[in-house]
Amino acid sequence: MTGVQIGLAVIMILLAIQLVPVERTNPPVTERVEASPDVEGVLERACFDCHSNETRWPWYARVAPASWLLTHNVEEGRGELNFSEWDYYDAEEQIDLVDRVVEVTTSGEMPPWEYLPLHPTARLSARDTEVLQGWPDTFEPTGE
Repeated sequence: MTGVQIGLAVIMILLAIQLVPVERTNPPVTERVEASPDVEGVLERACFDCHSNETRWPWYARVAPASWLLTHNVEEGRGELNFSEWDYYDAEEQIDLVDRVVEVTTSGEMPPWEYLPLHPTARLSARDTEVLQGWPDTFEPTGE
């Protein structure tokens, strides 16, 4: 194959994969996590795109293969923790999830490094981390 043929083949493949459907959904919010305005602000800015039913789907969420990765990450994130389905967790789970949020944000595990270049406002400042670290002290579970 010549370079031109390889280039055309790559273009054809890129066009063909656009036909593979992906489901970008935002199911209804059944119960939103309750937190102080400061905590909510940090969660909305740094966590909600992957951990809620309020995902902001950017333009590249419609372009394969990026759409596949984004959809997978959101499905995985919602499966781990969904701030829009807080009523699905009982009180003990809610307490554990709040503690886990503090743990993964303090350690730098979340938000993931690969998310930050295209979402720089999700980067947690020292103040953001401090706000989240204080969350368990004020948290009141709503689950039974």
